[in-house]
Amino acid sequence: MVWQRTVCQPIMRAAPRQGKREPAMPPTITPAPPASLSLASLVALGRRRYVFRPRLWPTLATLALLPLLIGLGQWQLQRAANKAALQAELEARAQQPVLAMPTTQATAAALRFHRVIARGVFEPERQILLDNQVDQGTAGYHVLTPLHLAHSDLRLLVDRGWVPAGTDRQQLPAIPTPSGEVSLEGLAVVPSPRYFALAPEQTGSGIWQNLDLERYRKQMGMALQPVLLQLDPQSPAGFRRDWPRPDLGRERHLAYAWQWFGLAATLAIIWIVTNLERRP
Repeated sequence: MVWQRTVCQPIMRAAPRQGKREPAMPPTITPAPPASLSLASLVALGRRRYVFRPRLWPTLATLALLPLLIGLGQWQLQRAANKAALQAELEARAQQPVLAMPTTQATAAALRFHRVIARGVFEPERQILLDNQVDQGTAGYHVLTPLHLAHSDLRLLVDRGWVPAGTDRQQLPAIPTPSGEVSLEGLAVVPSPRYFALAPEQTGSGIWQNLDLERYRKQMGMALQPVLLQLDPQSPAGFRRDWPRPDLGRERHLAYAWQWFGLAATLAIIWIVTNLERRP
């Protein structure tokens, strides 16, 4: 018997291919959709954590102050609207022809914000100085002189402009006034009768703190047109004239209004927050 030797050859494995290995891709992670918190869900969450228990005195104080703050804001808005309406009326009437000042009694509504021409003679003996008038930081007076209208028994009070006050308030400034008939042009305005006085005004010195046409008419004992003539800068017999617009300060009233409304909103928020209690 012949025996054959079997030679076991090693099995050669295929060598891996040489080259750059591709990097493994990271697993894709799909983000979860964000949870949407609606106003209703926020309120429900707050109810689970807090309870609203209004206390007596904070509630009473809020009920007293909140309408007051809102009312003050509305009052400032109304003042701003009134000034805007006056300015609109002034601009509309500025487009109309210049009127001759009537020699018969007229109404304030018929003359207000009209440009007018008046002829007559000044009466300096009935002249007054309106006090507490400031121009560019300097204290002074407005010179108000009645004009006796030509061919009439009526007078028209004319604001001739601003003059500085002297260092000695007891000594009045010299006010030159033309004699004879003059022709004046200006804007007819209605002075506001609203002013605050702590005591009856002393007018014997010829210095007035506030202008009230009706009081002036009664004190002087004469017939008077119900308007004040703001003298044009080009007209003679005047002094420094820089008349303010009727809507001057409108932006300030609007700012005050939003301040009052902001205080009202702040008060309401404080009342709500201070009456919230965390649940046990």
